[in-house]
Amino acid sequence: MITFATIGTSVITERFADAVAGAEGARIGVVSSREAERGRAFAERIGAPSSSAGPIAALAGEVDAVYIGSPNGLHAAQAREAIEAGLHVFVEKPATPTAAELAALIERADARGVVLFEGMRNVYDPGLARVRELLPRLGTLRRASFALNQRSARYDLVLRGETPNIFDPALAGGALFDLGVYPLSAAVSLFGEPSRVTGALSRIATGADGAGAALLTYPDLVVDIGFSKVTASARPSEIQGELGTLTIDRITDPRQLVLTPLGGEPEEFAIDAADNNMRYEVERFAQLVSGADSAAADQARSLAVLRIVESLRAPLGA
Repeated sequence: MITFATIGTSVITERFADAVAGAEGARIGVVSSREAERGRAFAERIGAPSSSAGPIAALAGEVDAVYIGSPNGLHAAQAREAIEAGLHVFVEKPATPTAAELAALIERADARGVVLFEGMRNVYDPGLARVRELLPRLGTLRRASFALNQRSARYDLVLRGETPNIFDPALAGGALFDLGVYPLSAAVSLFGEPSRVTGALSRIATGADGAGAALLTYPDLVVDIGFSKVTASARPSEIQGELGTLTIDRITDPRQLVLTPLGGEPEEFAIDAADNNMRYEVERFAQLVSGADSAAADQARSLAVLRIVESLRAPLGA
């Protein structure tokens, strides 16, 4: 049984707590927050037995691991502090803004004998596993299109002249880090790291990116990625092969798949999975902490995605 401390009191941290409640081999023991009263209230809300306003290092005697769900720009420093305290680390995406920073954290975690794991819920979802199983039926893959466009209610704050955390470039905010990494991670998980990356980001008033697109090039396959936090779309994702096309309802949590073979009738696949698919990444983390498997492949995927992210952010001077 892994006992977690949660760092932060965000909406995503509350979703994580709900996922832990439904997962095997995990529990939340402590809520850590710099604001003591907020931490106590959050602990009561999620059913955690205690809260702490002290440093992360002080948690080492109480818990086995920390979940970091604070603003993006704080992830790296908090992960480093937890690693040095000898704690396993489950850090919400993006773990760091750059691949070099993540590689340094991985190296330090290995030296300390702890697991560093980046949360990316869709790559552990049963729906994406089913997508992978169906790919051979499509024949030679030639084209894919993954989309995730969800207008954030906090964009209204930007339009009023404010800078919420999620749109603050100083805190690694923006559509690419918040949403774009999901379709990018799905692409890397299914097809590997591309040989070439091109794309563009649309900047908003805060200086962060509000939307963007990427083109991932492989030897025989091209994948276009679209993402936005300032517009909305229900467009599904697709993978096209020479023998058929697979349509995916949502790239973050695939629940309805449709395989249309060339010249044939569509075949539907319904995915039976938990409503909160963070549960599957919690269970993967528990497996890694137990020593049942190595985190190397998970970390390699995270590094590959960050290399893509860096190439897309470079024109912004990020």
